[in-house]
Amino acid sequence: MVVVMAAEAGETEVDGVVGRVRAAGGDAFVSRGMSRTIVGLVGDVDHLDTLNLRGMPGVSDVVRISAPYKLVSREHHRERSVIRVAGVPIGPDTLTVIAGPCAVETAEQTLASALMARAAGASLLRGGAYKPRSSPYAFQGLGETGLKILAEVRQATGLPVVTEVVDPADVDLVASYADMLQVGTRNMQNFPLLQAVGGVGKPVMLKRGMNATIEEWLMAAEYIAQRGNLDIVLCERGIRTFEKATRNTLDISAVPVAQRLSHLPVIVDPSHSGGRRDLVLPLSRAAIAVGADGIIVDVHPQPESALCDGPQALVESDLRELASVAAHLSPLVGRTLTPAPAIPREPAVAGARPAGRADPAQTTPMFHRCCDSDTNVPSMPLERGRWRSRRDGWCRWGSLRRARTRFVRHDGF
Repeated sequence: MVVVMAAEAGETEVDGVVGRVRAAGGDAFVSRGMSRTIVGLVGDVDHLDTLNLRGMPGVSDVVRISAPYKLVSREHHRERSVIRVAGVPIGPDTLTVIAGPCAVETAEQTLASALMARAAGASLLRGGAYKPRSSPYAFQGLGETGLKILAEVRQATGLPVVTEVVDPADVDLVASYADMLQVGTRNMQNFPLLQAVGGVGKPVMLKRGMNATIEEWLMAAEYIAQRGNLDIVLCERGIRTFEKATRNTLDISAVPVAQRLSHLPVIVDPSHSGGRRDLVLPLSRAAIAVGADGIIVDVHPQPESALCDGPQALVESDLRELASVAAHLSPLVGRTLTPAPAIPREPAVAGARPAGRADPAQTTPMFHRCCDSDTNVPSMPLERGRWRSRRDGWCRWGSLRRARTRFVRHDGF
């Protein structure tokens, strides 16, 4: 049973419902969304029916739900939800492209990947600072150093950051840098982690476990929702089958099934499901056609030297085609391609800084504003020295030989 609170209901009304339920021997879990609060009830449903909760101040409705996943079910929330990540919508009317490097390796590689992603129509930046790998000898990520790189690249490109968290102890740290937390396939049933991300107040992308049923996937989402966070995006990333021709098998039918059972947005990861660059575009077309609310793809300026999942990373020629596919297919399925946020600008008032930005005197930023040109990103070459992207006007000292996106030397240095 779920109690749906009115939009204008305050803490006093919510506490009143919770108090009455607990006084009657039941239990209640409060979940606060962007526009409303719901209270999930646990106990004897027939007895809870006698409490006249519907007549209490601030209560909009009381709904009986037969599905085991109460809070994420369509039974209590008939309309499909729109989740916003730093203002970027993911939901039924839009197609949101999330792109970036599977793993953050260097500042140069991450910025190069982000600019490639933005040029392809991405509105969110993915990038892994913590990498749970099958082999203990494989690259495990840069940790907090990688998070700092992602934060600097977000400032340079305007793309909000989506990154994975693998340990409940790291949730607060990752949340302090990221705009959206990702729970990967290997952690879909890591229940302490699900509870931790549910309580931190950031949107969560929940990838389907490689061996999980759809019900198990939705029950994992329920763990997050039960801790008060309904800002959840489900991600179908392929399941493990007997087939060896692909890395995983993309369960394309999971998209409409999950959308019918749950009000949460559902996106598709064609990179990890196919595991090969030549499969990413066909699987992206399939995802858009079947009604996915977005796609998340891997991007790398030099896949042959990538420390993680290079064979599935898209390059510039692939991204140009992906941009065309997303732009042309979106209207055919009744969606609008989500635009990227504006690139941040330095404040006009001398000495002022954007809210939350660190004092430059206290930090050593990787990127420094040096110009205000709005021209398109130019072609390489890359050389040692100061460099900048002409689109966003950010500079850095150092070698960019590993970054193949388009930078030029800044005239006058």
